[in-house]
Amino acid sequence: MLKASNRLNFIEEYYFSKKLKEIDDLKKMGRNIINLGIGSPDLPPHIDVIKTLNEFSSKDGVHCYQSYRGLSVLREAFSRWYKAFYRVNLNPETEILPLIGSKEGIVHLSMALLDAGDKVLVPNPGYPAYKAAAKLAGAECIEYELCENNNWFPDLDSLEQMDLKNVKIMWINYPNMPTGQLPTKEFFKKIIEFGKSNNILICHDNPYSFILNDNPLSILEIDNAMDYAVELNSLSKSHNMAGWRMGMLAGNKDLMNTVLQFKSNMDSGMFLPIQMAAVKALLLTKEWYGSLNDIYKKRREKVFELVELLNCTYEKNQGGMFVWAKLNNGNDCYSFTDNTLNKADVFITPGGIFGSAGNNYIRISLCASENIFQEAINRIKKSL
Repeated sequence: MLKASNRLNFIEEYYFSKKLKEIDDLKKMGRNIINLGIGSPDLPPHIDVIKTLNEFSSKDGVHCYQSYRGLSVLREAFSRWYKAFYRVNLNPETEILPLIGSKEGIVHLSMALLDAGDKVLVPNPGYPAYKAAAKLAGAECIEYELCENNNWFPDLDSLEQMDLKNVKIMWINYPNMPTGQLPTKEFFKKIIEFGKSNNILICHDNPYSFILNDNPLSILEIDNAMDYAVELNSLSKSHNMAGWRMGMLAGNKDLMNTVLQFKSNMDSGMFLPIQMAAVKALLLTKEWYGSLNDIYKKRREKVFELVELLNCTYEKNQGGMFVWAKLNNGNDCYSFTDNTLNKADVFITPGGIFGSAGNNYIRISLCASENIFQEAINRIKKSL
């Protein structure tokens, strides 16, 4: 057996990779597990998006390698989308880089920008991929804690008191995953100023801005933000295209070229019909997002009922694709969720996988029908 790379000593197999295997094993034993853990949209893309994929898949000459920078028509569609919904002007030739999913961009940014000895500010709780990508790049992670009493925003005054030498990038994510906290322009202005004063690139991960949020915001809307920030975005959640792997990175020309230098060595472009389907998706109007959110609002009411049954407290004004809820009576999130799985055959996510600051919380995905949520409620009433 060949010895694994030393860099793998600093990361573990992704939690959901291991947990889904456990759930599959339970299903093989005859257990009917309800999975409310993962934010993988169960609803289809718009029918016209699917038709576009089918149409272009049948054309001649579309199955060859594509540009590393994506089709120009796709970059132009992303540019129009940002102008229409975020009020941001992006040059499609120099300031947009399509990605095979925005998760790819987290790794690309880290590998393109970080060296051994560099430091990265990562949120706790936060998306585990930020920390994993930084460690794979050889950088050191410095966690900054998000607290409920600060509305899940970073305490920038406290961060200013820290030794920020060698901190190169800072990850933020609003609407926040896992807490559901919505962004404000005031916060974006403050974080841009923080990045400017400390020579830190602010990396904003923005895949949830249309889900249960009537006011999508981009950090790039702030004056001079392009000098101090980049933004990742995705069609996974907003357009029900998670498995299609379609995302983007937006930032200044020099940074896009730096990331492209790494990316062009990692892939050979995206399937042309998927790019053309994404162009169609980016033409959808606000009525599409509204109809999607009508469904999520009804589901969220069911989840509120479920978390109240579990004796949890929660904030009703949450955005994104999950409900974040606090456990009462000092319950440990891992034993609590294992108990729910073992006794009720309902899997929910322990908040601790997002960092120690999430240990007293659980997260429930909205990616299931109202009937499935009702069945979960019935099981919990009966079993717990």
